[in-house]
Amino acid sequence: MSFRIDPRLPLTGEVRRILADEVGKALAHLETAREKPEQGLHKCRKRLKSVRALLRLVRSGDEPFCQTENECYKQVSALLAGPREATALIETVDRLAAAFPEQSAGGGLDAARDRLVMRQHEMHAGAGLDAAISAAAVACREGLGHIDRLSLPDQPEQAADILAEGARATLRRARKALDKAGSRGEADDFHDLRKAAKTHSMHLSLLGRLWPTPIKSRRKAVDSLGERLGDLHDVFVMRALLDADGEPLGPPEDTRLLAKLLKRSEKSLRKSCLADAIELFGDSPKRSTRKLARKARDDLAGAPDDLAAAAG
Repeated sequence: MSFRIDPRLPLTGEVRRILADEVGKALAHLETAREKPEQGLHKCRKRLKSVRALLRLVRSGDEPFCQTENECYKQVSALLAGPREATALIETVDRLAAAFPEQSAGGGLDAARDRLVMRQHEMHAGAGLDAAISAAAVACREGLGHIDRLSLPDQPEQAADILAEGARATLRRARKALDKAGSRGEADDFHDLRKAAKTHSMHLSLLGRLWPTPIKSRRKAVDSLGERLGDLHDVFVMRALLDADGEPLGPPEDTRLLAKLLKRSEKSLRKSCLADAIELFGDSPKRSTRKLARKARDDLAGAPDDLAAAAG
């Protein structure tokens, strides 16, 4: 089914449909994760992010439901974060090797990578992962049972205002995170910017039939920014691991090159992410969504006539 709100149909039914589809797919990925955790966990968490993005989009229409369910899926995602992060850190070392082939040709990253692989195997082989998957599956099944409780205004003008406000709230979050990332530059600031960019990308998909054009180029740019912010987040996590007590990645002589390349990668990613984020989120959120609200009202108001014409 499509991850896109059909303006010709009642908003409540559309949101319920998409929620059920995404949570159902998350459950399927959880089952895959029992045998293939590297694949299943990542795909499940992506579906949960889609669910949470949708709940944020329509939150003003049924705040108690959306807030409660969003918190539930946030906790489910947290259950799976550690095992997924173990894989992401290995991918980070591989990206560094590809980005700096001459420096890494001598095997200077191998020792740290081997330790990360061992760490991943320990997390995936233990009973804790199976317990986390089982708990996540129970929560998702409960969430499926709650979907019929969602009730949103289906009148065109009210539905349009809900969608516009949800999109605007995410753009405000992105702008706030961008300002902090530019001024303070803390890891958490860039992480908040990444989360807002990911949510905005999903909102562009959900509102694909309503968002003023050009949507494809913006979606492509937002997705690219989100990927690089994800890479930057992994760099921050890796650098913190290098500084952790007990030298989990090995003694300094084994991690010297890794530390050097992480620093270079961080500098480059910070610069490019900030530049692109300014282009995407530097405008006023209110101004950015004014056209969306107007177009959504027009499209939603015309939907019954379109359906009647199609039926005739």
